[in-house]
Amino acid sequence: MKHIFTLLFAVSAAALCAQQGTLKESLKVKSTMLGQEVEYSIYLPSDYETSSRRYPVLYLLHGFTDDETAWAQFGEAHLIADRMANSGEMASMLIVMPDAGVSWYVNSADGKVKYEDFFIKEFIPFVDKTYRTRSAKESRAIAGLSMGGHGSLIMAMKHPELFVAAAPLSAGIFTEEEVLDMPDEAWENVFAKPYGAGLKGKERLTPHLFQNWILKIVENASADDLKKVRYYIDCGDKDFLIKGNMALHAALIDKKVPHEFRVRGGEHNWEYWRTALPEVLKFVSQSFRR
Repeated sequence: MKHIFTLLFAVSAAALCAQQGTLKESLKVKSTMLGQEVEYSIYLPSDYETSSRRYPVLYLLHGFTDDETAWAQFGEAHLIADRMANSGEMASMLIVMPDAGVSWYVNSADGKVKYEDFFIKEFIPFVDKTYRTRSAKESRAIAGLSMGGHGSLIMAMKHPELFVAAAPLSAGIFTEEEVLDMPDEAWENVFAKPYGAGLKGKERLTPHLFQNWILKIVENASADDLKKVRYYIDCGDKDFLIKGNMALHAALIDKKVPHEFRVRGGEHNWEYWRTALPEVLKFVSQSFRR
């Protein structure tokens, strides 16, 4: 009986010691550039309300057709962060999850949706002003899945002065062959809004696409600029996006850009991304440490 009480006491003590962060969902920020309010969710570490310290920030981007709630609802990001924070596996940080619609995190070709401009010029400054963040590059990272993986690469590669690390998961990267051979229906449903409707074959290879095509960005960027960001790239071996991710890996090798590249068993689904997130949080935490 004594051993049972001892065990129960130990379990209760551990539960009391385990701290939980705060998840706030679907908050709003007004965007002048987009001409509308944009919703975002944010995870605050357990000691945020009781301390006066400033925290590093991870921007965590959702995939195509999802929104600012997806990483918490399906990815359990807040629960994973709590567990890893309590075990000491990750640094105490804010995790910010903005809604991006189906923008692919770029400025659209027709100029109607300037999401990249909003994110860089309005959203990051808003977060730094509203929350106690460490606003230097060394304390800001970005990650995301699928369309959000593409978005994390867009932001980090086009604005390396703002991010210390980027961790794309199952990133929406396509080879030239895949772009040219993509069925018209798929192009219209997925890429017409950011890149232009009614484009077929080589018509799709527009200057605007090249400005936002990850493989072309790597090709045209200087190795020194690419090296300003630490990269962690992860894609499942059965993911339909594996070819583009492997092409990115090869392109970075050719440029002699250090990066971590992982191919694990899995598909393009939440089961895969939930198992990927802990490694992302560890990688980001290492990037924040000095």
